[in-house]
Amino acid sequence: MASVIIVGTQWGDEGKGKIVDLLTAYADVIVRFQGGNNAGHTIMFDGHKFILHLIPSGIFHESKKCLIGNGVVIDPSVLLQEIDNLTSKGVSVEPGKLLISERAHLIMPYHKAIDLAREAKAGKTKIGTTGRGIGPCYEDKIGRRGIKIGDILDQDLFRAKLSETLEEKNFYLEKYLGAEALSFEEIFESYLRMGERLAPYVTNVAVELEKARKQGARILFEGAQGTQLDIDHGTYPFVTSSNTVAGGACHGAGVGPTTIDEVMGICKAYTTRVGGGPFPTELSDDIGLHLRERGGEYGSTTGRPRRCGWLDGVILKEAVRLNGLSSLTITKLDVLSGLDPLKVCVAYEYEGERLDNIPGNIKVFSNLKPIYEELPGWQEDISAIKRLEDLPENCKNYLKFIEEFTGVPVNIVSVGPSRNQTIVLRNPFES
Repeated sequence: MASVIIVGTQWGDEGKGKIVDLLTAYADVIVRFQGGNNAGHTIMFDGHKFILHLIPSGIFHESKKCLIGNGVVIDPSVLLQEIDNLTSKGVSVEPGKLLISERAHLIMPYHKAIDLAREAKAGKTKIGTTGRGIGPCYEDKIGRRGIKIGDILDQDLFRAKLSETLEEKNFYLEKYLGAEALSFEEIFESYLRMGERLAPYVTNVAVELEKARKQGARILFEGAQGTQLDIDHGTYPFVTSSNTVAGGACHGAGVGPTTIDEVMGICKAYTTRVGGGPFPTELSDDIGLHLRERGGEYGSTTGRPRRCGWLDGVILKEAVRLNGLSSLTITKLDVLSGLDPLKVCVAYEYEGERLDNIPGNIKVFSNLKPIYEELPGWQEDISAIKRLEDLPENCKNYLKFIEEFTGVPVNIVSVGPSRNQTIVLRNPFES
């Protein structure tokens, strides 16, 4: 029995989907615990490319159970579209194989309308959200006026809650944001229909997890986004609206912290981020372009080009501390082939002072200068290498530097997008 949490250590897009898919072969239950369809995990299966926004990637494995926890916010139209798309390609998405927490909050049409209208109104000061209503949905959840998926299974309860909320939302949309009001009947009828389809999937996920744990199941908790997008600990306000750190798995799925055995952090061999916000190691030169094109750094959900830069060791150390990481996975190591020298940010400079930790002041964070340590690069193509000892010496030294700098062992190394382009030094479910 083992319970393993997988989290991103940077600003998301670290390649968590591939690693979750890899480890799913050894897990019995896979749980998504936070975020919404602003996240996208790209999976290659049977020669097809799938981008999953809500359903855990364990869905491709016949014997696995996939759970969507209460910490996730769900756009039911997106979820049903995802179910239909998988089903049409021969992937089973039956109730029982996929289960959804009755306590998960729903993204409503007014959440998306508000999200888009706010960004348009903000102009140059916009945060750079995906416009999918994630933030406004979490706002309503915290404001105790949200609508949960269990609510739409009770027609009278849903009517009362929607009626009360929509009047306020339409006033805000029309009078402040200058957008169009939304129809009560259209929302009510469409969500009832979607609720009917989703009803067989809805259950108490926390209870299901307790049953699984008592039966000795191996449980994999799958996070979205990355540590620096955490609402409390990230580069606020340029963050997402949920807790992306490992602790979020406990309250986002309904398990106690003492049930967790390992926390694995996924770290790209360099650093990327999408949208606005500070990025100390960002490169706007040919090296940055090399990283973007060689690494295929375009958002799986939005298609937006990602900002690219050298590995930020300060950000990584912060992730180690905030998540209590017990191991690291380094992804896209192959993208660094041909670059020499390589640089890793080991501290920052601000107004002549060295900073070894991330400042809480966003204005200070936006004006940091990275302090780099240079390491020799390698020229060899490493994408077909299967064993750590066969990697170029400078490549092994790069990994060793990361281990020594963070104090955390590197247990998995990804050298390409396919599942078989992975060097597994230690499997958390087999140790």
